[in-house]
Formats: sequence, structure tokens, C-alpha cells
Amino acid sequence: MTKHDIGTIFIEDLSVGQARSVSKVIGTHEISLFAEVSEDRNPVHMDEEHAKTTMFKGRIAHGMLSASLFSAVIGERLPGHGTIYLSQNLRFTAPVRPGDDVTATVTVSQINLAKGRVSLDCVAKVGDMVVIKGDALVLAPRRTA
Repeated sequence: MTKHDIGTIFIEDLSVGQARSVSKVIGTHEISLFAEVSEDRNPVHMDEEHAKTTMFKGRIAHGMLSASLFSAVIGERLPGHGTIYLSQNLRFTAPVRPGDDVTATVTVSQINLAKGRVSLDCVAKVGDMVVIKGDALVLAPRRTA
């Protein structure tokens, strides 16, 4: 994606199957910042020695940190500026570890032009591994009020 992908795609210009993505390396710095903002300092995210004793055998990123990339796509790229979240459903299928490069993709699955609502499929991956699956419902900006 380029900076040209940032902005608004009005509901009248959307089509089923249209997709946009964003990628980000989730490092220890991002995990620390998210812990500070969210107040979630669970040791599985913050303490490697503790995390080694868990089912994950090491530190993992907050699930919602990786899921926040969906918000970045929806608010900046598809539909973009002016979009309002109505709901988000998520299923976390694999952990994200410090240093992983997460790609979040949002795909238009349904458009209800009369109500201004757009249903979106949401998938986040690390390489070929799906780490989050879900869907969102948003109010998309209209070209005409």
C-alpha cells in the first residue's frame, strides 16, 4: 500500500471483494507502548521468564495490539476517513511474538447502500499463518449526504 491508498473510498465507490492491507512489525517497543496505553501488563506480554512457563513458551504480543491494525485499515484505507465502527468480531488463532511482521487485510463482503453499512472480512497473518480472523460492520462515508 502507498500513501495514495490513504483517504476515503465512498460507499458508492466500494465493491464486494475490494481489499486493503497494512503491515507492521510488532516489536518489544510496540508491546511496551500498548501495555502503557491499555493498562494491560499481563506478564505473558511483558516478562520473558514468566512467559516461558506458559503454553506459549515465550512472550507474545497483546492480541488487541495486532487487531488494532484492522482499525488502521478501516479508518485510513477502506473505507477510510469518516468511517464509523459499529461492531467487530475477532478470533485469535495463533500468537504474535515480538519481532513478527503482521499483515492485516480487510475485504468488503457486503454493501447495504440504503443503510450506509459495509460488512468487512478481517484477516491478520504472520507470513502465511493466520493469527486473527474476524469481521466488522461499519458505517461508510457517502459521497452525497
